[in-house]
Amino acid sequence: MPVGMITGGSKGLGRALAGALAGEGWDLVLDARTAGVLEETARELRGRYGTRVVAVPGDVTDAAHRADLVAAAGSLGGLDLLVSNASVLGAEPLVRLDALPLEGLRLALETNVVAALGLVQEALPSLRASEAGAVVVISSDAAAEPYPTWGGYGASKAALDQLAAVLGEEEPGLRVWAVDPGDMATDLYAAAVPEDTDARPSPESVVPAFLRLVRERPAGGRYAAPALLEGPAGQGGGAR
Repeated sequence: MPVGMITGGSKGLGRALAGALAGEGWDLVLDARTAGVLEETARELRGRYGTRVVAVPGDVTDAAHRADLVAAAGSLGGLDLLVSNASVLGAEPLVRLDALPLEGLRLALETNVVAALGLVQEALPSLRASEAGAVVVISSDAAAEPYPTWGGYGASKAALDQLAAVLGEEEPGLRVWAVDPGDMATDLYAAAVPEDTDARPSPESVVPAFLRLVRERPAGGRYAAPALLEGPAGQGGGAR
């Protein structure tokens, strides 16, 4: 069976992706910082789909934890797909750049960029050994558009996009996709803009876009989930 790894896999988009992949027979390694919620998610997926799901709680900024994640994938037979979904905002709620705590920006860069690259580096031997190795990094429209208060988070996602683009050039044997999922009803968005009470799509609603990438394996690059849902696989922007 193919093996996938999803960081930030206990809830929100990560959990939705895990459920969809498990439903298609994937074995999974899931990461999140809150052990109880993560194990509950893993237990539910095992019971519902009968696939192997390994829960590895921890913080992706910890090199030892990243090594544990890759070792867990090895125990399942290797690694075919790495989804870098774990993210932090840098400030909750989001604030203008003139009020952004520099420590918060450092944390966003460390989690969203440095740790993501560290995990790729740790996982590359396994991904290269796969017949269909792929990396997905979760981007944001804030990486490309200047939305007030989204500066720090957007800067981290812009850096992540560039890392993904270069990785795709350096690793032609892999598919590397940066995906902007669009606005979703997640805890992260609620923490970012708590006063925004507008109804937003569920994470499950964009999962078919990710499954399309995995199934059809288009060229590496940056994709917007709404565009993938509407027509031929094409690169472009989207929503935050």
